[in-house]
Amino acid sequence: MEHKSCQDRVVKHFQEDKHQVALDRAAELKQHIEGYSEAVKNIPTGFKLEEEYRARKKKILEALGASEDNWHDWQWQMRNRIDDLETLRKLIPITEEEAGQIQRASEKFRWSVSPYYVSLMSTDNSDCPVRMQGIPGIKELQDSWGKEDPMAEELTSPAPRITRRYADRLIINVTNQCAMFCRHCQRRRNIGEVDTPSPMEEIRAAIDYIKNHAEIRDVLITGGDPLTLADDKLDWILTALDQIEHVEIKRIGSRTPVTMPQRITQELCDMLEKHHPLYLNTHFNHPKEVTQEALRATRMLAKAGISLGNQAVLLKGINNDPHVMKKLNHELLKIHVRPYYIFHAKAVKGTTHFVPTVQEGLEIMENLRGYTSGLAIPWYIINAPGGAGKTPILPQYLLSMGRDYVLIRTWEGKVFRCANGSI
Repeated sequence: MEHKSCQDRVVKHFQEDKHQVALDRAAELKQHIEGYSEAVKNIPTGFKLEEEYRARKKKILEALGASEDNWHDWQWQMRNRIDDLETLRKLIPITEEEAGQIQRASEKFRWSVSPYYVSLMSTDNSDCPVRMQGIPGIKELQDSWGKEDPMAEELTSPAPRITRRYADRLIINVTNQCAMFCRHCQRRRNIGEVDTPSPMEEIRAAIDYIKNHAEIRDVLITGGDPLTLADDKLDWILTALDQIEHVEIKRIGSRTPVTMPQRITQELCDMLEKHHPLYLNTHFNHPKEVTQEALRATRMLAKAGISLGNQAVLLKGINNDPHVMKKLNHELLKIHVRPYYIFHAKAVKGTTHFVPTVQEGLEIMENLRGYTSGLAIPWYIINAPGGAGKTPILPQYLLSMGRDYVLIRTWEGKVFRCANGSI
C-alpha cells in the first residue's frame, strides 16, 4: 500500500511538472502576440467605423440629391462616380494645396471613385489609406522610373484580349471600366478617357483561341472590372467557357466587393451560381475597406457557392506594416474571404511612390507565419519583369541540408536538426 502511494505521488508530481511546462509555454506564446495586441487597438477597421461611414453616406446622398434606394443601386453608383474636383469638395474637405495637386495630376491621369468608396474616406486625414487609393496626388507626376507596361502584357497577347504567361491558364480582358480607378492600378494605360467594354468580336476571338488550345484548363476574366458588365453579357462569356470541355475552372477578378459592393445583387449571384466551378478573387488592401456593406456582398457570393480569395497589393503608406496586414487578413476571414496573395507593388508609371522594399514584405511574412492561423497567411509574390510570371518570396526557414539531415529555423528563430528521410 505504501509502495502504491509512493507511485501515486511520483505520477502526480510528473503530471504537475507537465502542467507547469504547458503554463510556461502558454505565457511565452502570449508574449509573442503582445505587440500586435497593443498595436491593433489603433488600427481602424470598417466595422469599428460603421457609424462614421453612415454619417458620411447621409452627407453624400444630400449633396448628390439622392435617396437610400439610389445608394443601393449599383448602376446609380456607376453613373455618379466622382471624377471632378468641384464635386469632391462638396463631399470631403480638401485644402487648397490638395486641390491644386489633384487638378494637376488629373490633367495627366484619369481618376474616378464611387460615392460608396468616398464614404470610407477620412475627412480629417489626407494620409487616410482609403483616400490615398482613390484620390490623385502630385507624387503621380514625380515618377522618374515607372513603366507603362512593366509586365509586358502587350508582348504576351497571342489573341485579342488575351494575356498568356503560363502553360495551362490565361486571362481574358473584357472591359476597361471600373467602379474606381485605383491610384496604384497596374493597367492604368488601358483606362483611357471613355469607359469601353471589349468589343464582342474580340471576346469571340479570345474564346476561339481558348477552344483551339486544349492545354488551357483555367480562365481568369478580368479588366478593368468584369462585374461592371451587365449580367447578361457576363453570363454569355461564362456560358461560352462552360461549353469548352477542357476548361475546368473559371475565375473572376473584381474589386467591386471593395469599391462598390452594391454590385453584388441576388440576380448576379443567381446567374453566377449556374457556372460552377467558379472562383472570385477580390482586392482589399486595408482593414478600413472591410465594412458591413462588403460583408453583405461577400456573404451573398459565399451562399451562391463562389469561393472567395483576396489579392492585396503591398503599398507604401497604406499597408506596409506587419500589424496592419495581419489585421486585414483577420478581417477578411470574418467576411468569408481567404487571403490568397500579397503582391509586391509593380513599378507602373505614376505609381512608384507606392512601391515598398522587399525587406518590408519579408518582415510581414515573418510576422504572420506562426503568429496567426494558416488561413490568414497569403503568398507574398513579386511579378517577375517582362511578364515572366509570379515568383513567391519567402523567409528562409531551411538553413542547410545534407544527405541524412535538414537544418531548419522555426518561426521563433529556434534552430533544429531533423532527419532527412527514414533512418
